[in-house]
Amino acid sequence: MSLTLYNTLTRKKEAFEPIDPGNVRMYVCGPTVYDYAHIGNARPVIVFDLLFRVLRRTYGAEHVTYVRNITDVDDKINQRAAEEGVSIRDLTERTAKQFHDDIAALGVLKPTVEPRATEHIEEMKALCEALVEKGHAYVAEGHVLFDVASMKEYGQLSNRSVEEMEAGARVEVAPYKKGPMDFVLWKPSKEGEPGWPSPCGIEGDGRPGWHIECSAMAGRHLGKVFDIHGGGIDLTFPHHENEIAQSRCAHGTDVMARVWMHNGFLQVEGEKMSKSLGNFITIHDLLKDWPGEAVRLAMLSTHYRQPFNWTEKGVGEAKRILDHWQELTKDAAPNGAICADVLAALADDLNTPKAVTALHELRTSAAHGSAEAAACLRASANLMGLLQVSHSDWAAWRPADLDLDEAEIGRLITARLDARKDKNWAEADRIRDELAAKGVQLKDAKDPETGQIVTTWDVAR
Repeated sequence: MSLTLYNTLTRKKEAFEPIDPGNVRMYVCGPTVYDYAHIGNARPVIVFDLLFRVLRRTYGAEHVTYVRNITDVDDKINQRAAEEGVSIRDLTERTAKQFHDDIAALGVLKPTVEPRATEHIEEMKALCEALVEKGHAYVAEGHVLFDVASMKEYGQLSNRSVEEMEAGARVEVAPYKKGPMDFVLWKPSKEGEPGWPSPCGIEGDGRPGWHIECSAMAGRHLGKVFDIHGGGIDLTFPHHENEIAQSRCAHGTDVMARVWMHNGFLQVEGEKMSKSLGNFITIHDLLKDWPGEAVRLAMLSTHYRQPFNWTEKGVGEAKRILDHWQELTKDAAPNGAICADVLAALADDLNTPKAVTALHELRTSAAHGSAEAAACLRASANLMGLLQVSHSDWAAWRPADLDLDEAEIGRLITARLDARKDKNWAEADRIRDELAAKGVQLKDAKDPETGQIVTTWDVAR
């Protein structure tokens, strides 16, 4: 299938044509591993995992290289390690593992390469030296700084002039800077901070600035120019703008990546997520209350470029939809065909709302007894990272804080069924209400073979 993607750099949708169809290359900014990732972090992880899946299907899994980095040297990491009284290595290893565990529950595939910043210090130093040599950077008081005025196209990605960016940016105006927008490529390490021998003839140890880390890792694993660079819209400026400046000026190229893609902002119940508002939600905590695929479907129900409003109602509806899809596809034949409408929607700049609509149409056909539609529903959902959990595992999922005796629930369900057989409707209703008060939702259905009522249960959310 031909693929169309919205390019932030050109501000229009374009037919995607990889530089080399035998090696389609994508870079996405990954986590800074100092704390649990929050649901705002989950959105780009899910969005670009979906794109990774679509690229693999289009060009072949062996022909796609997906790089998602880990930032393991940063001011926030240093501060958090000091606060906890642990080593930086211990903190970053623990947090990276938690990140991996959390996103695995969201149905996210492992990237092809997952480089760590601390493993690419030499590449960062080489970039610093190349930029100084070419007149795009300078050394001042133990720092290496990028000279923004040396690049006339600076601001092209964010579509703003230097004057506009300067007026709206919070930048450190240090006396050693030539211009207020100049940004740090390398800086001296303070006592107790990680440090490496500095480039450009600087004495003493230092460490990289944040922006140059991604330029170095992308260049090392994908080359001077690659196909797609992704991330959240909040990274457009200054991070991605600075990546472009560093990479282009060091390598002498017209672009860093040919296509730049950005997912929209995330809100929680209509408000900006913040700890001060008490609506800061980590992926780790969210997964205690909801299965990962419900979180994934909730996020995919909105187009990736649009703002996304996270709500309990939305994830609850996603859970109910998946309950139904799981039931309809539990006996589906393996290796079903992927729905053409789903493929067409995803090929159109990852139009997931339209793809989900196509899945609902398959659900309707499957509910009317079409075995082909059921197989197609499972295969198409699988492409989107959904219905990857077995029916039995899905049915067995429970919230982490569920304080219910399942044996007792089973006993009460049996007692209610006995009351129904005896036409003791008052007793049956009493038991149902008792279970409802405990957060247990009953579902009655007729066994197609015996005609008997069968009751299952779920947690009411």
